[in-house]
Amino acid sequence: MTDTTRAWLLKSRPNGMPTTDNFELGDAPLAPLQDGWLRVENNWLSVDPYMRGRMNDVKSYVPPFEVGAPLQGGAVGKVVESRAPGFAVGDTVFHMQGWREAATGPAEAFNKVQPLPVEDHQWLGNLGLTGATAYFGLLRTAEAKESDTVFVSAAAGAVGSAVVQIAKAKGMTVIGSAGGADKAAWVKDLGADAAIDYKAEPILKGLMAAAPKGIDVYFDNVGGDHLDAAFATARNNARFAICGMIDSYNGGEPAAFRFIMRVIAARIAIKGFIYTDYLAELGDFYRDMGGWIANGQVKSRETVREGLESTPQAFLDLFSGGNTGKMLVRL
Repeated sequence: MTDTTRAWLLKSRPNGMPTTDNFELGDAPLAPLQDGWLRVENNWLSVDPYMRGRMNDVKSYVPPFEVGAPLQGGAVGKVVESRAPGFAVGDTVFHMQGWREAATGPAEAFNKVQPLPVEDHQWLGNLGLTGATAYFGLLRTAEAKESDTVFVSAAAGAVGSAVVQIAKAKGMTVIGSAGGADKAAWVKDLGADAAIDYKAEPILKGLMAAAPKGIDVYFDNVGGDHLDAAFATARNNARFAICGMIDSYNGGEPAAFRFIMRVIAARIAIKGFIYTDYLAELGDFYRDMGGWIANGQVKSRETVREGLESTPQAFLDLFSGGNTGKMLVRL
């Protein structure tokens, strides 16, 4: 077994929108296997917008990436060597040592997939961080319930498309926004009651037409004008779950919120979250999401790039609308 693996390293910290010059393909060391450790060969890698924040040297809920070190992210692979009880060669696991071809580490850093009849990449999508973020953000953070009207931004993205389907499975009215006619049509295919193409009309105009009586819940993946439109259309005691603000990840002028004062009059509750806030409830998530996938209530679409070499560009394409559903890299 080789003691290194090919991996993408953070060559330099980006200023604004990252470029391929901020990444470098090189060799990363693989720590020798110890008792209680595994060696895994990765088959699927995930790239996600939150990774942009970790490229900045700022304090956050997770440490920043180190310049000159391998990047990290979700991955699914097969165990090729095990010195850990409960893990055998050939087991499929998901973990956070992505952006590389192979990984080693203690068994607690790897999660054996549940015995569900799904493709391996689902553990990076609807059964992984993506689906859990959608599930807990909608049902726990926003406390969405049957009969609520829910507005979801970036509804054709990985998290947004899961939110749309979970909300429909729970009996809610759903309005999703997406960039482009094809993406808006897919959001409708997922079951949304209305889909707004924000490239064809202002988001506020579209949302007011789709929800003339207002919204009860906003699931925010975008920030900016989408968040302001949600302020403008929120009903009394609306709840906002702030998952991400991709509109601001790469700098630029912050949005001017014309309608933010409605927080007071409408008594809007706004709460940020990350899915790890709810790790104690993962059993509920696997039960519900596994059932919805099995009975067809939750479907997925993936945008798949081939080969480790494609990883940085797959990541960059997230910020220009280059994905429908989950962006994945297949090794």
